[in-house]
Amino acid sequence: MTAAPPSPAAQPHTPFVPRAGAMGLRRRRNRRHELFVWWREIDRVVLGLVLLLMGIGTIAVAAASPASARRLSTSSVQLQDLHFFVLHLRWQILGLAAMFGASLLPKDQARRAGIVLGFAMIFALMLVPVIGTNVNGAKRWLNLGVSLQPSEFLKPAYAIAMAWILSWRLRDPNLPVMRLAFGMMVVVAGLLMLQPDFGSTVLFVGVWFVLVLLSGLPIKQISMLGAGGIVAVVATYFLYDNARHRIDNFLGGGTAYDQVDLASRTITAGGWTGSGLWLGTRKLSLPEAHTDYIFSVIGEEFGLLVCALIVVLYLALVTRVLLRLIDEDDLFTVLAATGLTAQLGGQAFINILVNLQLFPSKGMTLPLISYGGSSTVALCLGVGFLLAITRRNPYLQRERVTLRGAGRAAGRAAGVLLK
Repeated sequence: MTAAPPSPAAQPHTPFVPRAGAMGLRRRRNRRHELFVWWREIDRVVLGLVLLLMGIGTIAVAAASPASARRLSTSSVQLQDLHFFVLHLRWQILGLAAMFGASLLPKDQARRAGIVLGFAMIFALMLVPVIGTNVNGAKRWLNLGVSLQPSEFLKPAYAIAMAWILSWRLRDPNLPVMRLAFGMMVVVAGLLMLQPDFGSTVLFVGVWFVLVLLSGLPIKQISMLGAGGIVAVVATYFLYDNARHRIDNFLGGGTAYDQVDLASRTITAGGWTGSGLWLGTRKLSLPEAHTDYIFSVIGEEFGLLVCALIVVLYLALVTRVLLRLIDEDDLFTVLAATGLTAQLGGQAFINILVNLQLFPSKGMTLPLISYGGSSTVALCLGVGFLLAITRRNPYLQRERVTLRGAGRAAGRAAGVLLK
């Protein structure tokens, strides 16, 4: 007799193993879907404005590079005219990669990344006075194979971490969030002044003040903070020689060879339409034509009309972010996006005012336009965080904010504060 064939239930079960080609196809489809969702949810207007400013910066650095390269050349080292332009292209590629990578993060991961980066950069700031590199009388860089300026990477992380701390107030009004935020600001400002870096200190304190004000600080405390800020500026004037000299030069009008005066005369040398690319001559006398005073180079070679266009682009960028936040219901998102925008916009307008001789010299670059290593990558990273935090599903309906609704919400918030 022949044995009966085994039943199907008795046969061993062979697990299904997908082929390598099928797995690769699935991964590609998932990545394509993630990119589709990313493109649908990010603020494409902000991305376009940022890329336009970076494009203008590429041309501006090409215009300013010969002046800085000739000024920094020595008998032993001769820099090519486009030395800084080539380096700037490399830093921009790194910056775009950082921006794209950060913008792909979900909001929660972007928050965590910003907080971790913030604490890491505060620790790095503590190392700067000990092992930092001294450049032009200031110790602001760490030499880790490449030159790293921790304060630049702290800027976007600081806004996110400060927004995270202040957003705790909604969970428990009894938490001492204002004291924690003030303590963090004091630590950062103290570490920056050890370098010394008064310009960045002003920017960090300004971002902190904007976020504290936005989070619902009572008027009495706002007045006290304003008075404290005035006292701090006066104390800096008497205790910090560099700040005192810059303020004196600004109030006294400077001299014919003062940096700010040179920048002011350079920006108006090209008239409304400019002298043309590489045809400017006054830029050759600027000490930092490719960084701090690139706005003056743009004025000389491309004209005051292009300078006005740049101002409009910065205003459009700030306005676009604020308009997007009008109907946002998450406090952390509002604070973090506002802080990142205040940091970028504040730095831009301080730089522009310095070039117009309307503000004391601060040693700040023009964000997204000036040449920079750490600053370019850090600014692009900050924009990436901004795009990630403000990502929004366009198909979700949100409750619109009306004047009547805003008034009721403000009344409820005031009642909670009075209690």
